[in-house]
Amino acid sequence: MTAYVIDAAHSTLGFTVRHAGIGKTRGQLDDFAGTIEVVDESTPVGSTASATIKAASVNTRNEDRDNHLRSADFFDVEQFPEWTFVTTNVAGTKESFTLTGDLTIHGVTKSVDIDTEFLGTATDPFGADRAAFEGTTTISRKDFGLTWNAALEAGGVLVGDKIAITLEIEATKQA
Repeated sequence: MTAYVIDAAHSTLGFTVRHAGIGKTRGQLDDFAGTIEVVDESTPVGSTASATIKAASVNTRNEDRDNHLRSADFFDVEQFPEWTFVTTNVAGTKESFTLTGDLTIHGVTKSVDIDTEFLGTATDPFGADRAAFEGTTTISRKDFGLTWNAALEAGGVLVGDKIAITLEIEATKQA
């Protein structure tokens, strides 16, 4: 088995949500850590991944919005400071696979599928062996108890339900 640790400084955990029914707001979570354990380098089957995300690290480049997201209206970071993801299954080929796992946000755990692409490995100038992955999934924020919204005068609501999540992960091999 080969163990990797996610290099958060070279990784991104991003999200996109509809705003006012017409635009999109993008953001990311800046504070996260995780591990990947690869059983067989030729296939992802049998491998595992886990991550812990600090909910308060939300960053949409707007301080007022970020503070609202941290409040009890949304993430309630005082009561639910961490989110987690733990794989329950991996299926597919080395190049393209699906991570199925338990995602816990706001104290609610749901199974999600993350469509993942293996981008390759490299040795950096400091001698560290690295692996890179990209992944995407879409979740319903309401499924995780995130239901705050505001009605718009012209109809519709301020915040969409579907959240597109994108992962750009670089991990370093452990000795």
